Amino acid sequence: MASNHIEALVPESDSNPEMQNKAIVDKLYKALANGDTSTLVKLLASDLEWWFHGPPRCHHMMRMLTGETSHTEFRFEPRSIEVVGDCVIAEGWEGAQVYWVHVWTLKDGLITQFREYFNTWLTVRDVKPPGWEIKHDSHTVWQSQPRDLARRSLPGLVLAI
Repeated sequence: MASNHIEALVPESDSNPEMQNKAIVDKLYKALANGDTSTLVKLLASDLEWWFHGPPRCHHMMRMLTGETSHTEFRFEPRSIEVVGDCVIAEGWEGAQVYWVHVWTLKDGLITQFREYFNTWLTVRDVKPPGWEIKHDSHTVWQSQPRDLARRSLPGLVLAI
């Protein structure tokens, strides 16, 4: 069933699993912006694992996905979307007050896990056991890049993948 989601949501030319995952997350943000709940339901696992770090008043994504608020109350417009293994990392900010990072984990074309970091610097590190192939020189594989917030002091977290 999950492969049908991929076929329906991702162009045939994007047969690379990493590009498929990125396209699925991009489709999710477009569905959020348009209030397209039928597409959202197809993209998210029914038992989605969710983790949030930030001020309680900033649970915008949870409120949108559960239908508690409208898609017009807060707009998630990613400034960048990058793939790191089976994770897709989206980052966005609006001026000096709002900064967020979303880490989506996909399995077989379905979003199974979501981590949300609000007003938090994030560093993603690869912590594979010795002997596993690591395709990069540094263990840091992604780091927050909020250009508008460079002088702002925010808590920092390290996400190990």
